[in-house]
Amino acid sequence: MMLLLLFRAFSLQVLNNGYLKDRGRASQLSEVAVKPVRGRILDRRGEVLAISTPVDSICADPRVLLPSNEYLDQLADILDLPLSQLRKLLQSRAGAKFVYLRRHLPPETTRVALDLNLPGVFKQREYHRYYPAGPNVGHVLGFTDIDEKGQEGVELAFDRHLSGVEGKKRVLRDARRRIVEDVDSVKPVYDGKDLNLSLDIRLQTAARRYLAEAVYKHEAAGGSALLLDAKTAEVLAMVNLPDYNPNDRRGIKVNNIRNRAVTDLLEPGSTVKPFTMSLALASGSFTPDSPVDTSPGHYKIDGWTIHDIRNFGSLTLSGVLIKSSNVGTAKIAMDMAPEELYRTFRDVGFGQATGVELPGERVGSLPNRKRWRESEHATLAYGYGVAVTPLQLAKAYGILAAGGMSIPITIRKRDRVPIGSRILPADVVTEINMMLEQVVSPEGTARQAMISGYRVAGKTGTVRKLSAQGDYQKDSYLALFAGFAPVSDPRFVLVVLIDEPGLDHYYGGEVAAPVFARIMSDALRLSGIPVDKQPSTQLVFSRQAVDLGA
Repeated sequence: MMLLLLFRAFSLQVLNNGYLKDRGRASQLSEVAVKPVRGRILDRRGEVLAISTPVDSICADPRVLLPSNEYLDQLADILDLPLSQLRKLLQSRAGAKFVYLRRHLPPETTRVALDLNLPGVFKQREYHRYYPAGPNVGHVLGFTDIDEKGQEGVELAFDRHLSGVEGKKRVLRDARRRIVEDVDSVKPVYDGKDLNLSLDIRLQTAARRYLAEAVYKHEAAGGSALLLDAKTAEVLAMVNLPDYNPNDRRGIKVNNIRNRAVTDLLEPGSTVKPFTMSLALASGSFTPDSPVDTSPGHYKIDGWTIHDIRNFGSLTLSGVLIKSSNVGTAKIAMDMAPEELYRTFRDVGFGQATGVELPGERVGSLPNRKRWRESEHATLAYGYGVAVTPLQLAKAYGILAAGGMSIPITIRKRDRVPIGSRILPADVVTEINMMLEQVVSPEGTARQAMISGYRVAGKTGTVRKLSAQGDYQKDSYLALFAGFAPVSDPRFVLVVLIDEPGLDHYYGGEVAAPVFARIMSDALRLSGIPVDKQPSTQLVFSRQAVDLGA
């Protein structure tokens, strides 16, 4: 018997040693996924807006852990799980080799859990997405799920660019299923690529601060602010309120997640009047000094009565825009075919996607009727019957700021500006912009948009909101201002919207225009834009346009 035992020991440890070691090693080998590091999201100056940080998750092999009940209650306490829930989780995956127990844990929790030395319990390295700027850029960036897959915003739109490619490696595990050695690589891992956005976090933060102050001051339901580079069509700031913190999404409302600048539609009201006037000037039938009779302050057409805030009497075409006369705008439009007005609005981007590469963008609504009622034709001219997003409105004003050229809008930092396309005649745009400069003057409706040392052009809008039934609400408004600066060489385009301001102050000129001035002032000075030289010549406007109306 002793000889047999000695022979067997010699056979196992000498003759078959290599074979048995290989068999044992193979039984402990397994392949595990190697998670790629998700690419960073940076602003145009290289400031980090989103980054993935390493974290550990506690995992288990239910086949090994379930037979051992020792210390299972302590593991449940450490992971902050009810013992019954932990058992149910393990039993539901009893035949599996792998199950997550708790993910993305603090290092101390991971250490204490592993110190129990429970069989089949081990950690796995993962990554957690962190957003240093918090709610300042929540709507633009969006967020990822626990597996770092993009769910909203830039994270969703550029998920493939950011996510990389998962790899695999072969590892050696001990009897407790813990990884003790990396053996070799089965499939290489490719980390995600960084993404440089066109945003400037300094301007983004300033825009959010000034917008939030206005929303609070006027007890508004919310607001939006969009800042574009007039020369490159890059989005420099995109802010919406109410917002949310992508680092902590517990208890947030679904409505707070959507990026209203690209998803919400509004009737732009008087902010479209410059484009109606551009069509009138381009037709050759009007000049800036062409007289328009707006008496007696209302205009009945096709059973519909159009009103001004007061009787402006006889105005020039310039005065109609400066005074924001609905009656004058409607009368000018009636001298042109509705199909021409439709084409002008379409060409500046209404009813068209901007191409900004953000999810959920809506194209709006621009009616193209075979037969136009006169009232539809007239109201379209001053911004009713058409629905646009704030981003589309900013794009349209970007065409005015670029001398009539349209450049595709982008949320990514540009290395090269694409060649634009001519939308409006340059001479017509020059005349329109001079009129819009008069709007932002002591004589215009937007004097609160004035910025010391700079020439500013823009247009106010005060729009009644539609109810769910499609009727205009009596006491619910949108206050708008859209414009650009400096007029001598436009650099920035800005649209500000205040949603449902209190009824004490709700006009665009008194609610949205001051926010425009504060954001634009910061943009001009942070970018080192020199003050305008005083123009040597200006178009002469009729003094009948001078008024201090809202």
